[in-house]
Amino acid sequence: MTTTDVQLTEKVAEPITLTDTAITKVAALIADAGVDEELALRVAVKPGGCSGFNYDMYFDSEIASDDVVSTFGEVKVVVDPSSAELLKGATLDFQDGLQGAGFHITNPNATRTCGCGNSFS
Repeated sequence: MTTTDVQLTEKVAEPITLTDTAITKVAALIADAGVDEELALRVAVKPGGCSGFNYDMYFDSEIASDDVVSTFGEVKVVVDPSSAELLKGATLDFQDGLQGAGFHITNPNATRTCGCGNSFS
């Protein structure tokens, strides 16, 4: 078996999982977008923020050949390879409460987070 064979047979773990609440909310937002093209939720980690990295989430119709693609129900999630390393084991949740609604990422790789919840190191 060559090195290439080993790489192809290894299963790539999903870099981030979605809770049922997040799946429902993302599916609703995609449906509300009312576009003809198929949209995926892109989750990325970008340099910046007060703790070193920021989470970035947006709908995307373009998927690169090296993106990690996961499907949760009817929701497709796309993560670039660099972000996938920083998101391994992370969970995306949606919370709707008296103090506001929004998405929240719980990331076991984050050693420090900011009060805003969008920045980590």
